[in-house]
Amino acid sequence: MQLDVRDVSFAYGQRLALQGVSFTVQSGRLNALLGPNGAGKSTLMALFSRLYRLQQGDILLGELSIRRQPRQALRQLGVVFQQSTLDLDLSVRQNLAYHAALHGLSRRQAAPRIESELQRQGLLERQHEQVRQLNGGHRRRVEIARALLHEPKILLLDEPSVGLDQASRLALNQHIRLLCAERGLTVVWTTHLLDEIQAEDPVVVLHQGRILAENSAAELVHSSGTASLGDAFARLTGQTEAA
Repeated sequence: MQLDVRDVSFAYGQRLALQGVSFTVQSGRLNALLGPNGAGKSTLMALFSRLYRLQQGDILLGELSIRRQPRQALRQLGVVFQQSTLDLDLSVRQNLAYHAALHGLSRRQAAPRIESELQRQGLLERQHEQVRQLNGGHRRRVEIARALLHEPKILLLDEPSVGLDQASRLALNQHIRLLCAERGLTVVWTTHLLDEIQAEDPVVVLHQGRILAENSAAELVHSSGTASLGDAFARLTGQTEAA
């Protein structure tokens, strides 16, 4: 499913966080939303998920408008926020069952989906452990499993690798790419870390609330006349690195 952002602006009081933001997310791919901290990435995620109401512009999921058809649109979304929202005292399975109930799934409907996601995320052997006993990488996998239980077409991941070591970060990144390949899932992965982006990935560069570029990582490097994505980012933003 395609996601279109159309002329979205948003302000916190007098501070403008997003200014006329428009871009298209490609279906069935990992799409990187790249920008330094404070660029507006998390504000966009909050607008996608309706934590904040749109002030200007619209966001379309296929033909569904978040502004005009919020309930139908949100059914197409799975979201993993930067800050974990798991209940640490519940088991992995209990967290998933609770989320399924919130989405209106009966126990009969939820059981095979939970089993499938536990297997897909490599969590079957840990399903009865309290979430607080898991490391950061496994907690992220629980959140991804939870976000996919209602079978969304689009998965939003807001800085999902924050707090993970490099090996766990790259393993999680590869895991999400596998989900795209296996399920045709459309993913928006927000990051400030350049090593999480591959040459063929669609990339949107966000800086100070504005879109500076939208293309594949390889084309961004080529069009900037630089040798790497880091150099291209520096040329676009005037910063030496995205972090």
